[in-house]
Amino acid sequence: MKSNHLISFVFVIMASASAAAQDGDMKPYPAAEEGFVRMVFSVPEATNESDRKVEVMIGKTMMVDCNRTWFGGDLERRIAQGWGYSYFVLAKVQGPASTMMACPPEEDKLEAFVKVRGQGYLQPYNSKLPVVTYVPEGFEVHYRIWTAGEEVAPADRE
Repeated sequence: MKSNHLISFVFVIMASASAAAQDGDMKPYPAAEEGFVRMVFSVPEATNESDRKVEVMIGKTMMVDCNRTWFGGDLERRIAQGWGYSYFVLAKVQGPASTMMACPPEEDKLEAFVKVRGQGYLQPYNSKLPVVTYVPEGFEVHYRIWTAGEEVAPADRE
């Protein structure tokens, strides 16, 4: 009898998680604090999700020259109180910074997406819940899906 209750409880939790992802229900997640925006995306269901990762790319579109330009800041994983769902916060951004090369005088500046570098941007893949990220106003969230290759090689013993 207890196992039936446990199975029912697990089913209810999974159903509510799936509903939150599909309906765009943001009830489990806090509202964005002043000076921040909440950005949300979902990844498609995949056959073997453990072979995938999601790279959360936070940045700002700006004019840059020939130098490499970036911001600095770590993406912090937090848990929605009472729900147990993960969300991410970029609480502090430093920069922009850049290399200091002399650019050719005839080279024009370009518009580019300048990313924030730091820890916490590669996350487990989970198609059942949205990826909810809080970033400072003026920043955008993009994402890229990484997939493991089929080839697995053994290490040599030395």
